[in-house]
Amino acid sequence: MSRSKIQNNIRRLRFDAGEMTQQELADKVEVSRQTIVAIEKGNYSPSLELAFRIARLFETTVEEVFEYG
Repeated sequence: MSRSKIQNNIRRLRFDAGEMTQQELADKVEVSRQTIVAIEKGNYSPSLELAFRIARLFETTVEEVFEYG
């Protein structure tokens, strides 16, 4: 049985938002830069609260930021 994984579009969204750095994103959603790195690499799945904070920051939906597949 293959394992499903959460994928994300954070890097593209950061780029589209004026090439926002990982540190800038981390500061705005109140987590460490290492957390953002781990999420972008797919090594960490964010809490629902953090997923909503990221989506809200980019003025989009959680589904636009994260995909489960």
